[in-house]
This record gives sequence, C-alpha cells and structure tokens, in this order.
Amino acid sequence: METRTAGRLLSLGRAELTLLGRNKTALYTSLIIPIVMAFAMQRAVSSMNLAGMGLSLGTVLLPGTLGCVLVFSVYSNLTAAYVARREELVLKRLRTGELRDLEILTGTALPSVLLGLAQCALLVAVGSPVLGTGLPTAPHLLMAGVLLGMVVVIGLGAASSAFAKSAESAQLTVLPFMLVSLGGSGMMVPLDVFPENVTAFLEVLPLSPAMELIRAGWTGGEGVKQTLGQLITGLAWSGLALFAVQRWFRWEPRR
Repeated sequence: METRTAGRLLSLGRAELTLLGRNKTALYTSLIIPIVMAFAMQRAVSSMNLAGMGLSLGTVLLPGTLGCVLVFSVYSNLTAAYVARREELVLKRLRTGELRDLEILTGTALPSVLLGLAQCALLVAVGSPVLGTGLPTAPHLLMAGVLLGMVVVIGLGAASSAFAKSAESAQLTVLPFMLVSLGGSGMMVPLDVFPENVTAFLEVLPLSPAMELIRAGWTGGEGVKQTLGQLITGLAWSGLALFAVQRWFRWEPRR
C-alpha cells in the first residue's frame, strides 16, 4: 500500500515538475527573486545597529533570504498551482481516480517543496562563507525552522487558493501574506529593532517562529524556553493552516 502511494505521489510530482519547468514566470519568481531581495536588503540592513542586537550582516541577510524562498518559491508558486489545477478541472478529475485528497495536495506541492529545500541548502552552503557567518552552529534549529516554515506556507498556500478566482488573480491573493511576512516576520528587519510591545505582536505572525528558529541556527537562540515557545507557536499555525485547508479548500472552479 505504501509503495503504491509513493508511486502515485511521484507520478503526480513529475507531472507538476514538468508544468513548473514550462512556467517561466514561476521559475523566475522561485530562483531569482530571493537573491534580488537579499541584495535589495543589504544597504538597509548595513545601516542598522546590528552589533547591539548580537547580530551581523550575514545573520540577518542569510536567514532573510531563506525566508524569501519560503514566501516566493513555495507559498506564491504553490497557491498559483492549486488555483490553476482547480480551474483546469485537473483536481476534480484526479479525485475520481485512486488518489486520495491528501495525496493530490501533497503531489501538487512536491516540486515546489523540493525546489525550495534545494535552494535553502544551496544558499546555506554558498551564502555562509560569502557573508562570513560560517556554517550554522545549531543546524538542528535551522532545519526545524525551515521544515516548520514549509508546513505553514504549504497549508496557507492551499488555503489561500480558495480566495482566488483565477491563476492571474492568485498573484494578488498572495500579496497580503507576503507583505506581512516580509515586513513583520523578521525577514527584512530583525524583530529586535522594534519596540518591545510591537515585537510581542510580530512574534506571533505565521512565519515569525520559523524565521527566529532559522536565525537561531547561526546565533544559537536565546535558550530552551524561547525555542520551545517558537516551536509551539509555529505548530499552532501549522494546525490552523491545515484546518483552513480542510474547511475552505476548493476542488472545483469558482462560479
């Protein structure tokens, strides 16, 4: 049974990978935008008092770039993919076969997730020496942050697709989450820069726990209690995202 499930997922994943390869806009968004965002952030980050926060240019830019991968390579592309397959009646046809709902959702997400993970691994390997951060001192926190962020953006991507009427309108549907995450989850600006009461609010945004864990991969984090709090908050958002998918995900075109 598990072998058959894996075979179905691989078949669907290969089909999605082929479609992703033909979508030049999606490939550009996935591969180029995170790097462009890193260069765009460099001047602003350099002007911050990073030493006073126990950070460096590298420990801000590199985790921020990984966060951009989660937002652009996975969340944005995946939302558009779910909408496009729904409007083309692909999801409806797949449900009439052997594939279960979870397999359809997972198989559709597989190429974007694997591409995102490969980008993260490459950025860590290349970016660490280039930005002078060295390899992560707490790789388990880095991996936990990336995986937690993946679960959140996959769930929210599937949930967000319910609010888009077409693949074109999906580009607007994803904007609120993207802007909130880029500006308030510690990707472009470390949360320590904000006043304490503002930071307390920003820490509970969907991608903030994942970003703090990713950054802790280099800084070592602020202790077990803080790390557990970030994990709990991230898992709570994961659960909410999965609930939203079960409640609102659409399998047929919107009328």
